[in-house]
Amino acid sequence: MDLMRIPGPSGQEAAVSAAICDRLVAAGVPRACVSSDDAHRKSPAGGETGNLIVRLPGTTRGPRRLLMAHMDTVPLCVGCVPERRGKYIESANPHTGLGADNRSGAAVVLTAAVEIFERRLPHPPLTLLWSVQEELGLFGTRFVDRTLLGRPKLAFNWDGRGPHRITLTATGGISMDIRVRGVASHAGGAPERGVSAIAIAGLAIHDIVTAGWHGDIKRGRRHGTSNLGIIHGGDATHSVTDFVRIQAEVRSHDAVFRDRIVRQITRAFERAARKVRNDKGTRGSVDVQSTVEYESFRLESTAASVQAAATVIRSLGLEPEMLTSNSALDANWMNFHGIPTATLGAGQLFGHTTEECMDVEQFAQACRVALRLATAIPG
Repeated sequence: MDLMRIPGPSGQEAAVSAAICDRLVAAGVPRACVSSDDAHRKSPAGGETGNLIVRLPGTTRGPRRLLMAHMDTVPLCVGCVPERRGKYIESANPHTGLGADNRSGAAVVLTAAVEIFERRLPHPPLTLLWSVQEELGLFGTRFVDRTLLGRPKLAFNWDGRGPHRITLTATGGISMDIRVRGVASHAGGAPERGVSAIAIAGLAIHDIVTAGWHGDIKRGRRHGTSNLGIIHGGDATHSVTDFVRIQAEVRSHDAVFRDRIVRQITRAFERAARKVRNDKGTRGSVDVQSTVEYESFRLESTAASVQAAATVIRSLGLEPEMLTSNSALDANWMNFHGIPTATLGAGQLFGHTTEECMDVEQFAQACRVALRLATAIPG
């Protein structure tokens, strides 16, 4: 609840990082083991601080283990007032989310570290990572300084609902920046001289939707999604709009199909640009830039991180549930970096909404799971 009270949307995590650092040092974690990287300087969004990283030598032998969670929340959570209401924690401010996504995950990792030091529990070599800018585009883990991580062999990420859930695979995503250029003209005095960028965009969007390349997309066994999420254009009703910018995303576990969706969207805009002309036959133009934001990943159920998590979950009387996610996770980039990372839940419900809450018992179970994974004690 202390962490939830601290405002910390993506790019503004410095106060959250400082609070976690203070709590670690108070529990006995040596300051020399605590560092921050420069991920925010590499991020296109900038930011106040980089990832918070703690690297600890082991008191027992074993492969290094990484425990991680992201610190940032969506802007909706700024101003939340966490309040315990029976089995749940909710925001007493009805206009905000709670920030359990992902302060509950951050608190799970913090609790494990505090318990280890305050109780002087034996543990293998550990790396603790609190990442930044996950909600903005996974920029923290994308640009993490891997030299500070100590080459972990097992890795666990907390971000989600049930503590018994293990996410084995998550989708990959491509962002699209679509710029449509027309010809400006007075909409009343000489509309025939103009080429409307809005008209081009409208034709393209109609084409994409009617052809089934928008929203939930299925072609045989292949599946993906697309969304035209942001559109800007025009500044006056008496002017033919000569520029429209659309920002979109495409997701799929199948990289080949993901690229196919991008091509179909691109071609729809190109066709639309050829259809709209002024009285002199001048056409508009389209420029489409696509960027892979994160690659999909798939962990086998036999992977060491998955097996370790499943063993601990069973030791607590729960049955592991293996999941596929159509959302992106910090684990996307960690797996891309060659660190097999399983994602587990931390009691979050209804994230990114004003109905967000946290299940207290699920959170407590997640803390138990994390502590046993950190100490390499399965039961």
